[in-house]
Amino acid sequence: MKENSKKKHLLKTISWRFLATFTTVVLAWIISGDPMIGLAVGGWEFFLKMILYYLHERVWYKITFKKNET
Repeated sequence: MKENSKKKHLLKTISWRFLATFTTVVLAWIISGDPMIGLAVGGWEFFLKMILYYLHERVWYKITFKKNET
């Protein structure tokens, strides 16, 4: 079951990265007026944020919250 959750988290990470990076590329292009700047910003952002998101997701997966029995 743990292996399945890792694969799911990885696929979720990748699909989200494509959508989020596309948005970043378009915004950087609009702001700069240069599509190459948009692609450069998006390229860096794609890899850095994918790694950070995956690590963030794995940390949250390991956190357990105890019910407050009062």
